[in-house]
Amino acid sequence: MLAMSRPTAGTVDLGRARLAIAAAFGTQGLVFISLTTRLPRIQDRWDLGELALSGVLLMMVLLAGAGSLLAERMAPRLDSAVVLRAGLLVVAVSVAAVVLAPVKVVFVVALAAYGVGLGLVDATGNMQAVALEHRLGRVVLPSCHGAWTLGGVIGAVLTLGSSDVPWSAIAVLALLPLLATAAPYLPRDHGEAATSTDTDVPWRAIVMVGLALVVFYTVDTAAATWGPVYLDDVFGAPEELVALATLPYLLASGLVRLAGDRLTERVGAVRLLRVGAALALVSLVVVVTAPAWQVAVVGFTLLGCGVAVVAPLSFSAAAALAGRNADPATRQARVDAVVARFNQFNYAGALLGAVMTGAVGAGSLRVGFAVPLVLVVALFWLAKAFAPADDHAPADA
Repeated sequence: MLAMSRPTAGTVDLGRARLAIAAAFGTQGLVFISLTTRLPRIQDRWDLGELALSGVLLMMVLLAGAGSLLAERMAPRLDSAVVLRAGLLVVAVSVAAVVLAPVKVVFVVALAAYGVGLGLVDATGNMQAVALEHRLGRVVLPSCHGAWTLGGVIGAVLTLGSSDVPWSAIAVLALLPLLATAAPYLPRDHGEAATSTDTDVPWRAIVMVGLALVVFYTVDTAAATWGPVYLDDVFGAPEELVALATLPYLLASGLVRLAGDRLTERVGAVRLLRVGAALALVSLVVVVTAPAWQVAVVGFTLLGCGVAVVAPLSFSAAAALAGRNADPATRQARVDAVVARFNQFNYAGALLGAVMTGAVGAGSLRVGFAVPLVLVVALFWLAKAFAPADDHAPADA
């Protein structure tokens, strides 16, 4: 299903590498959701108003983008496995500092460092997954992203079950990325990577795939950020149940992603995306028109199924486009650079989902959720840009 070469024999245990990469994704999701689901507690701890909290979160997202670009510069020289370990180490140290910070300025600096680490791990984790797809000769990105989602589910459940735990005890989360640095990630298999990556990269086609990624993260952030608020403000759902807008969405998304490798190989990326877009459109209509919060929860759950594979298949398609007709060393350098830049679409969509849904829905979030409803229609048209992910031809011919 992917434009890639056949796997070559070597001493690397690809099965262990696959587990390691999935563990990195899962660790990233668990730590990130563990922090974001504790934002009310963080807000109270540092007496942050809504504007101040929005400001530090914006800082974190922007620095995540910077971290992703830093990964682009470092990976050709150091190998994506080395940069991934460095990113995990930054995450471990910064998470501990965020939790244990004695004064506000240390907290802000630690959160800034976490943003950079977040971008490093996002970019290099996807580089590793793309390289694994290339060596295995089959789709694995959906299940890797599924590991992130299920890690997020675990993080959310841990938050719900540890509301009475002393705040300093949350620093134990830092052990997870620290342990993950020791995992057997995929080393570079072609010696020194080429450093010139700016020739013959089909950026126009890659941008079309990137727009689909923007749509996904707009929808995803709207559901994760505004879903609980929607249940609370529009329906007056019980406070302890508003998380049901997020948890079923994450669970449904994670399960579909875990099955996404085989689904993609069986029906193809383009067809799978269009079926998912149709389901997402129907589910958002259910959310916007729901007469009760229970119906809205059903809508959010179906939405998780519909959009689940957009992000992983976006990275697969971008890598397939970037790596066409290149020798192995040039292909690896080119794909790593494209994946790092492509990751910026992630953060653009996240900002749009958080800002546009809230701004348009200032009067009523029913209207606000019309934003992702309209945008998801674009996936029907953008799906054709994913055809390279269905290409059986070798990339390194």
